[in-house]
Amino acid sequence: MFNSASSRRTQRRVAAVVIALVLVAAACGGSSNKNDAASNSGGSASGTASDTAKPVTGGKVIFGVGAETGGGFCLPEARLAIEGIQVTRSVYDTITIPDENGTYKPFLAKSVTHDATYKEWTIVVRDGVLFHDGSKLDATVVKNNIDAYRGQYTAADGSKPRKPDLLSLLLTNITDTTVVDPATLKITMKIPWVAFDAYLFGSGRLGIMGQAQLDDTASCDKKLIGTGPFKVKGGTIASTQDIDLVKNPNYWQKDASGTQLPYLDELEYRAIADEAQRMNALKSGEITANLTNNGATIAELRDLKSQGKVESTETDKFAEVSYWLLNSSSAPFNNQAAREAVALAYDRDTYNQVQNAGVLTPADGPFPSGNLGFVENTGFPHFNLDQARAKVAQYKQETGQDLSFTLTTTNEPSTVAGAQLYQQMLKAAGIPVQLAQTDQTALINQAIAGQVQMFGWRNHQGGDPDTQYYWWHSTFKNTTNFGKIEDSEVDRLLDDGRSNTDPAARKKDYEDLNKLLGSKVYNVWEFYSKWTIGTAPNVHGVFGPDLPDGGGKPWPTFVLGDSVAGLFVTK
Repeated sequence: MFNSASSRRTQRRVAAVVIALVLVAAACGGSSNKNDAASNSGGSASGTASDTAKPVTGGKVIFGVGAETGGGFCLPEARLAIEGIQVTRSVYDTITIPDENGTYKPFLAKSVTHDATYKEWTIVVRDGVLFHDGSKLDATVVKNNIDAYRGQYTAADGSKPRKPDLLSLLLTNITDTTVVDPATLKITMKIPWVAFDAYLFGSGRLGIMGQAQLDDTASCDKKLIGTGPFKVKGGTIASTQDIDLVKNPNYWQKDASGTQLPYLDELEYRAIADEAQRMNALKSGEITANLTNNGATIAELRDLKSQGKVESTETDKFAEVSYWLLNSSSAPFNNQAAREAVALAYDRDTYNQVQNAGVLTPADGPFPSGNLGFVENTGFPHFNLDQARAKVAQYKQETGQDLSFTLTTTNEPSTVAGAQLYQQMLKAAGIPVQLAQTDQTALINQAIAGQVQMFGWRNHQGGDPDTQYYWWHSTFKNTTNFGKIEDSEVDRLLDDGRSNTDPAARKKDYEDLNKLLGSKVYNVWEFYSKWTIGTAPNVHGVFGPDLPDGGGKPWPTFVLGDSVAGLFVTK
């Protein structure tokens, strides 16, 4: 979700694509910083009394987001951070979608099934679904999209317009895609792939584009053609700073009462990078919805809500986790005593109060409560200054070197402040740390090349743990495995979890993996995310409508799973 040694050019290309596929991740910089990682209090999702308001049709919501998507929306190679995925979820639909329990249900598909070996999957597409240009959804266009994500699509003119460097790596287990009939697509795997239906969702990232957009080599990034609830006003994105969408009158979904979705006539995404400015825009009415996972902002929204000035809806179910990512391939963090020392020196409670207004809950591993793989005790060491100093001494004894390193951070002020606070904690344990600041693209570039020792990161959205395969498996140590983890037991557990068809065995694999990551201290875990939407008091429906065909409630994570088709405004 690339190789750094072969050429500087390849390294730059891979870095760009890693940013592109913030399919599950974001560097902790800009408006997504150490403040951003938030609480997982048992995996809950909390709404408000206003969520019971009766939906009405019409109106407009102006949604403030933290960044614009400069690379556009030609999905196989698009550079989508959280904000880009929000737009993608508004314009495109995915083949599958998770429900409130994290079970992947058919969405654009009528059914998604597999044989007994999990090596052959069959997708039957939903009848009567139209793209924004009036073309029909069928098995061929789904095949062409999946092949484009794999880097295997050849356009009608013989060219290969889509260059999905990273996505093609993630989907290498696919050997063949075959159209059986106009509604049916068969996909064959090299080895059993138990969680392939999770990849068809791809954190909301793997939308299905219309054939005309797929074949458009000139303006695929701007002329968006999906099947989603909204379409681009005027057909072409004029500015990535303000993206204007209008209702898709032919959207295939209706709500439980039979009302055509979406409810809104218009939806605008307005990029306002500064967190404080975005909040001021919400309070002044310049925007009517604001997405955040910044601890201080969440606290302010709670206060404003108590005063009746805004509505605020939070969810920490299937949360991402923030952490200090360690490069375990070289000194000092190729030594476990060093890794344990920096974990033991980290006073998360103090950090939480200072940086996050005390609203967050610590994480001892990547899997949140209620998620497959979660265990109460992972073996991750908690703050103990005396033990931290002892580990510093152990490192000196084992290596003959003093423990010191460079912590690299993006240059966003609150991110730098968090790094400085951690630097002070490490100093108290006898660990001198130098801070280095850079921009997010350069940071990812350096991480791929193994040129950073520690940096802040947010990643690992909940759901099936197999979707984390490429972040820890040694196969990806020169690409998405930023920590350069090379551990045969980690690999074994990831491989077995991917292909083992016994649910109990997979559960044990991922629980053992969680404990292994904790006890080996490959990362210094911090906090779970609490994504929050602050809205004007008359904006409702932020969790989206129920899933089609009696599929239940949607995945309660605003940025990666629900549908804006359920947003509505009252007078």
